[in-house]
Amino acid sequence: MNVAIIGCGLIGRKRAVALSSYTGDSLAVVCDIDKSRAELLAKDFHCEYETDWKKVVSRNDVDIIVNSSINDVLEPITTAALSSGKHVLCEKPLGRNADEARRMVEAARKNDRILKTGFNHIFHPALWKAKKMLDDGAIGKLLTIRARYGHGSRPGMEKEWRSSKSLCGGGELLDQGVHVIDLIRWFSGEVLQVYGKAETKFWNIEVEDNAFAILTCRDAVTAIFHVSWTNWRNIFSFEVFGTKGYLSINGLGGSYGTETLEFGKRKPEGGKPDIETFEFEAADTSWESEWVEFRSAINEGRQPLRNGLDGLRANQVIEAIYESNRTNAPVTLLYR
Repeated sequence: MNVAIIGCGLIGRKRAVALSSYTGDSLAVVCDIDKSRAELLAKDFHCEYETDWKKVVSRNDVDIIVNSSINDVLEPITTAALSSGKHVLCEKPLGRNADEARRMVEAARKNDRILKTGFNHIFHPALWKAKKMLDDGAIGKLLTIRARYGHGSRPGMEKEWRSSKSLCGGGELLDQGVHVIDLIRWFSGEVLQVYGKAETKFWNIEVEDNAFAILTCRDAVTAIFHVSWTNWRNIFSFEVFGTKGYLSINGLGGSYGTETLEFGKRKPEGGKPDIETFEFEAADTSWESEWVEFRSAINEGRQPLRNGLDGLRANQVIEAIYESNRTNAPVTLLYR
């Protein structure tokens, strides 16, 4: 299939690399309002470039749109592409709020196209292996989940587009928190109730730089997480506890440290559990794995892993956390 990438920043480049490894797909055109960025990516991947996304989504020689733009234009680009008969991979979050996500999901349904949310984290090998181990009963019945995700930030971050409410819709919850929420849903099922705090602790910005939440999920599973732009070093930690043991994932490679999975098997008599550790030191292949799964879904006429509805549900959980922060009370999710 012929592919177009709209948004030629860091993530757009990662997508270009990923799809170039898939035999048969061709990057036809890249697009960015910054002509120099579009030209550079086009030169590196031997394709055309454009600065007007409306021209790209209407092209008859494009089958798939990868929408790697910033949050405020994710919805108009995605709905236009779906309405033009294109399948779409839209980066997380699926719009600035649930209403934008819902419009994208409805456009995919109406036009019988596939919409995928860019949640690459489930394709990290430690998380993928942990989910399989959970499903195979390695740690028994799931009880609780605990997660932390944060980065060290950088000077001038308050001037970046991620710190603008009008451009992003929110702060750290929509940036890294949406990944954590998706992982919690993947491991535990639907989120039923939330109690959360979204706070601006350090940066002089109009969105949150820290968020905390307690989620009640299906089958009485409780999940707790903290995401932060004031962690001062990059961190990823995702722990899953069951009746027979635990699974602990740390690191995502690169600046987040070597990706590891620790499996602790509880001893009935108590004491230190039997521990087995797996290390994944190879380069991050989650982007390539996600593309292969997405393309398989298109070929097979099925929904991909982490589809548009998953993006909508994550945004609905985030909105519930914002509401809980405003009311200082738990919020029950009423999905529609």
